[in-house]
Amino acid sequence: MVANDLRQRIRDKSVLIFSLLVPLALMGVLNLSFGGFDSGSATLKPAVVIANSEDSGPLGSALLEAVDSLPTMDVTVRRAAAGDVRQETKDTGADLGIILPADFTTALSTGRAFSVQIIEGDAAGLETGVLVSVVDGLLQQFSAGTVTATAGEIAGLPHGVLGGLAQQAAAGTPALTLSEGQASAEQLSLKGTLVAGQTGLFLLFTVGFGVLGLLAEREEGTLARLQSTPVAAGTIISAKALVGFILGVAATTVLLTAGSVLFGVSFGSPAVVALLVLAVAAAGTSLTFIVARLVRSAEQANIAQSIVAMLLGIAGGAFFPVEASGFLATLMDLNPIAAFIRGLGITAGGGGVPDIATPLAIMLGFAAVATLASRLLPDRGVRA
Repeated sequence: MVANDLRQRIRDKSVLIFSLLVPLALMGVLNLSFGGFDSGSATLKPAVVIANSEDSGPLGSALLEAVDSLPTMDVTVRRAAAGDVRQETKDTGADLGIILPADFTTALSTGRAFSVQIIEGDAAGLETGVLVSVVDGLLQQFSAGTVTATAGEIAGLPHGVLGGLAQQAAAGTPALTLSEGQASAEQLSLKGTLVAGQTGLFLLFTVGFGVLGLLAEREEGTLARLQSTPVAAGTIISAKALVGFILGVAATTVLLTAGSVLFGVSFGSPAVVALLVLAVAAAGTSLTFIVARLVRSAEQANIAQSIVAMLLGIAGGAFFPVEASGFLATLMDLNPIAAFIRGLGITAGGGGVPDIATPLAIMLGFAAVATLASRLLPDRGVRA
């Protein structure tokens, strides 16, 4: 019975369209629309700085040279008179204006207070913020000389030594060097979320083909003939559900594999991912038992299945993350699609079977509850 139904479903073009072609097309469209937000880095445009430095010492030139030679962005430093920096920054659309005092190096060397004027351009953006941060960081490093000189003076060091100590501290390298790393957040990338979400959403459509076959046979009268044969009670329903389960597992596997290849995402260990696929297919199939009891025709089943799929899919984050709090958040956590996406995030971060215990328990628990609930509902199709 299962083999015969599978052959019929495979020949049915609607199964291929709704199980594979439509979700793959949606994945492509969504990734073209939103995939650029998943690059993880921003491209900095070339920036222009209008600067003035009347400082006769080396530190003023050193600061402007450091800004001019930033490795992260292309910066052009243009010199201007001190009185013209502000107006030229506004008129030319420059990103930043800098005015260094004439006694910049001397103040740093002797520990005296000083001020640097920063003028942001009218079109200040990300580049301006980066430049301000760079200048602020350089000034903090140079200001270390002020702290050193003050401490030396308190300690009673000769004034002739204080200047050298201050310059050494201002120009010295940091005591600590920080390097950027990346920790596993157990969260899918934007592209990975779109692939997983569309896969989970259309799984709910795919498993519904089993119950549609059952209702079609009921309408055609073949179900009554099957029930008249010496077949154990529940065998026919189980066979139809198994067909939906097999189709769901197959379609989900194909979609995750195709999504990984086409959109460059990884979901981690295939063996662990397979457990999530089996669990979410079981959860989706359990819904078909409820639909089969509540509707009287294949048309009604198709509508009901679509409504349930869209509700669970959207609430589970098939298109975009859904934020909630309190009881609503707890209820949404029990959504099998949300658990499936969360489980794939864990496996993508290197998680194993013990790490996905909670998502597995949610999906399998959902399947058990839905199956039990279907046994308590009256069968409207039989009474039709």
